[in-house]
Amino acid sequence: MRARFWAFQPPTRVFRRRTTTHGDRSLSAAPRRRDATCLLAIVLSPVLAAGAGCDLPGDSGPSAPPRRVEKKAANPPPGLPASFTAGQRLDWSDCPESSGARGDGWECATMKAPLDYRRPGRDTIDVAMIRKRATGPERKRIGSLLLNFGGPGQSGIIGLPVFADDYEALNERYDLVSFDPRGVRGTAPVRCGKDEFEGADGCKKYSGRVLPYVGTSQTARDLDLMRYLLGDEKLHYFGVSYGTALGGVYAHHFPENVGRVVLEAPVDPALNRLEAEISGAEAVQLAFDRFAAHCARAYGDCPLGRDPAQAGRRVIELLKRLKKKPAPTGGDEKLDDSLAARAIGNYLDLGEEGWRPLVEALREVMERGGGGKLLDKAYDHGPKSRAAGTGAGARGRVSDSGSTSAFVAITCADSSVRPGFAAAERMIKRITAASPVFGETWSGAVYLCYDWPFKGESATFDVSADGAAPILVVANTGDPTTPYSGAGHMVAELGAGVGVLLTVRAEGHGSYPHIRCAAEAVDAYLLDGRTPPAACG
Repeated sequence: MRARFWAFQPPTRVFRRRTTTHGDRSLSAAPRRRDATCLLAIVLSPVLAAGAGCDLPGDSGPSAPPRRVEKKAANPPPGLPASFTAGQRLDWSDCPESSGARGDGWECATMKAPLDYRRPGRDTIDVAMIRKRATGPERKRIGSLLLNFGGPGQSGIIGLPVFADDYEALNERYDLVSFDPRGVRGTAPVRCGKDEFEGADGCKKYSGRVLPYVGTSQTARDLDLMRYLLGDEKLHYFGVSYGTALGGVYAHHFPENVGRVVLEAPVDPALNRLEAEISGAEAVQLAFDRFAAHCARAYGDCPLGRDPAQAGRRVIELLKRLKKKPAPTGGDEKLDDSLAARAIGNYLDLGEEGWRPLVEALREVMERGGGGKLLDKAYDHGPKSRAAGTGAGARGRVSDSGSTSAFVAITCADSSVRPGFAAAERMIKRITAASPVFGETWSGAVYLCYDWPFKGESATFDVSADGAAPILVVANTGDPTTPYSGAGHMVAELGAGVGVLLTVRAEGHGSYPHIRCAAEAVDAYLLDGRTPPAACG
């Protein structure tokens, strides 16, 4: 899943999709030209313009979206007091500057939801939401497309403005909508210390009230309330990595409300979180081996040598040196072994696009002793900056502005796996054996929930969704983070006639929109409802 845990450091790694260009798709899309007919209609009469399906400028300036009559769907979530459904509307307004979304159709709102859906009449929470209005004519709008970019613990309020251009083709007919999941930033944020991450005791001290209620099944119920208040009878959803677990759990609880749902780079719902670490360690090792073979073929001066069989040994030696003596990076922080291993994994997440930069980063540290290029990829990269929570590995504490706390809290709320000491040590040996290069670093996840103050919900995610509409599962054969084998398990667990697998023959974690055949297949499904071929790439 889009989640790695290394000794209380930020867990997530870099999405391959987040590149500056995607073939002929640029992230800085040029503004669309207004149709000449619409221009004439607006000049002559706003009424004529509206009748022609033209967008009208709002009252607050040329970048404001036209006013829309917000509607609710006819199928509210069951079992909720009327104050959450009939008595609630989303009051969309300008987004805060901290979101990075100002003007150009961006709006933010706050949704009231029960803290505990099992007792909806008690405490409530605020759920932070963000929306980019559809850019095409209102009459062609399909509805809202809710997006989750992975995690757990990542902010959709921050993420959507950064990644929105990736979904430009979909934004013509969908409002793009994202949100902060429970435990994250604007939605019942979890704090596990005053200034630093202080472990389970800190989480209980500062956020004990919300810890039992930040799991994926509760957030899935938030999704259904969002669907209703956004005015959609069905949920249209695009989830990536951990976001596929959220989408699958939603489909399990609300199969009758499933619309067009895409699960990209899926987690494996058949594995518990520790079994998933073994599978992930094997996958990233295989991705490294493929990179090493390419490096030996393509570069006469490959820093890993001309023999791919020896490449792993060279990197293991590098990590041992960095463990004893971290490399300078040109800044205050130095590159140690765990940071280097994470960085290499992040480069591999980028697929073949990341291979050449990884060669340069390894050359810098192996030949010149500098760790700057690897450190740049050692953390999950949020909106144009390093994600909060950068730390000093197991040798120090981690500053905590939320991402680490949210990741730990959501993971431990979801997972009931609590191995004892002996079982944990056996698991560490298995993860280490699964990947000579990455296993030691990956095995830091074993003790994640060791002393968590609350029970987790289950060992694995239940995504069975009999009766749901077809759900598109998109997976790369060379994914180093969510192994391809998990996609088959996701399809099987969703149920016969529900899960539809699109196999993308490519390296890296995620394929939309930079792999053309995958983008075309996903667009055809979300925009026209067409089922894609079984494989591409």
